[in-house]
Amino acid sequence: MIEATLFAIVVYDIAALFFQFLNSFGFIILATVGLAIIFGMMGVINLAHGEFILIGVYGTALAYHAGIPLPAAMAVGVVVTTVFGVVIERTIVRHFYDRLLDSMVATWGLALVISQLLLIVFGSSLDSIGTPLGSVSYGPFSSSIYRSVLLPAIAILVLAGLYVLFTRTEFGIKARATIEDPETARAMGIDTDRMYVATFAIGSALAGLTGALYAPALGSITPNRGGTFLVEAFVAVVVGGPSVIIGTLSASGVLSLFNAGGSFFFGTFTGQMLLLLVAIVALRVLPDGITGYVDDWRQRRREG
Repeated sequence: MIEATLFAIVVYDIAALFFQFLNSFGFIILATVGLAIIFGMMGVINLAHGEFILIGVYGTALAYHAGIPLPAAMAVGVVVTTVFGVVIERTIVRHFYDRLLDSMVATWGLALVISQLLLIVFGSSLDSIGTPLGSVSYGPFSSSIYRSVLLPAIAILVLAGLYVLFTRTEFGIKARATIEDPETARAMGIDTDRMYVATFAIGSALAGLTGALYAPALGSITPNRGGTFLVEAFVAVVVGGPSVIIGTLSASGVLSLFNAGGSFFFGTFTGQMLLLLVAIVALRVLPDGITGYVDDWRQRRREG
């Protein structure tokens, strides 16, 4: 009897930890991938990325409360964020390509402006959206199917789609050429300015998609949530490096493991602190991130 009880407790703990890992894994991938694309191609750290996600949240929530079905409301959130991103790229960001510190200051100021505008226009909070699909339960443990199953699956599909886009399409070839050497790409007839606009639009659309998907999963919708989104995305970019696929996937796996473990055993605050600790260690040990280490390993293997 005692052995059966202990076994049930162990299985419960493993199940709870696993679903918490999936929850964190899906969120970090979705929150990071748009930021990683913009950083990898343009050399711009968009510190307003969290507010871009928040625009997706607000666009989805406002459309849903206006009577639009949830899937269509999510599409509205993505479109609004994409259009907003293109406008910002054409008016502000285009002046800060490959100027890392300047771009961080400019987009940090933009983040403050966006959050204050949301507060002034829509107030201190919006009505929340109920989480669809119900939950899965095991004993006293319960986890949302939407957050722990559907969103991680969508995150993997997004990465797979980006892999195909950047490795199997003409756009991807031109994009990678622009990343490697924009001057040579321009000399070969590639409209690098248009590539930058398209890339920023994709990054903005992915931010909007993250906001749209997580709008039903948020307990409350407030103008100050952007910083919460940005922290995990920024840490993942630092740990993973500039590679969109390898960096995002590897960093999300490592960070989710620490975040889920710390949150499960010691609370949410400890999980967040472990994320920051991992980022500090990564900056010291792997200054170019996980992808930098992978690239060095490949180079050594080819040479020797």
